[in-house]
Formats: sequence, structure tokens, C-alpha cells
Amino acid sequence: MRGSVWRRLMPSVAGWFVKRLLSLVLILLLFLLSSGCGTFFVRGAVRTEFIQGSVSFVQLGSLVDGTGATVQVAFVTFLATAAPFTIGFCDDQIDLFPLDQTVLVDFNPGQPCATVIVVTSVR
Repeated sequence: MRGSVWRRLMPSVAGWFVKRLLSLVLILLLFLLSSGCGTFFVRGAVRTEFIQGSVSFVQLGSLVDGTGATVQVAFVTFLATAAPFTIGFCDDQIDLFPLDQTVLVDFNPGQPCATVIVVTSVR
């Protein structure tokens, strides 16, 4: 008789545990998916790129992003070996790019503009 009571209770105990575990997993998943919103940011694998060249032109402008918001962009033209190359960097970054100086820029490409990681002067 004792065994039959345990067999009837076992599915409800196991079901309770699975529901709690599933709830915890869903909360954790929601936390991770929403972590990029606002000022809280979790970094993962990020594709970075770099460019090296002499800064020939810098201009502050703006673009409209995918949500319709206006984004301030620093347009920087580099003289490299092949041809001039212009990149738009998010925000007012013009102080990082002195004219006629050769720089190495590590950045994350993005839309509508790239994000500067670091700018290093090359002598």
C-alpha cells in the first residue's frame, strides 16, 4: 500500500520540479535576450575590423537609423595604398582623428555607423 501512494505522488513531485526548473530557465533566457537593451550590456563574440591610413578629411554629420532616430556620425576619410576610404563612426569622434596623421583604428562595423574601439597614432 505504501508503494502505491508513493507512485501516485511521484508524478506530481516530478512535475513540480520540472515546472520550477523550466520557469528558472525561461527567466534566465529572458534576462539574456533583454540584456542588450538600455545601458546594461553583455558582451559576447564581437567581430572587429581595423583600418590604417592617413586622415585626410573629417566631417560631423548625421544619419537616420533603422528606427527612424537621428544618429550623430563622424565621417572620416583615410588615404590608404589603394584609394581614399570613408567610414562613418557613431557619435562625435572628430577629436580622435587629427588631420594628416596616420592612425590605426579598431572598430566594430555596424548600421548606420561603426563604433570606435581604439584609435592609435602611427609614427
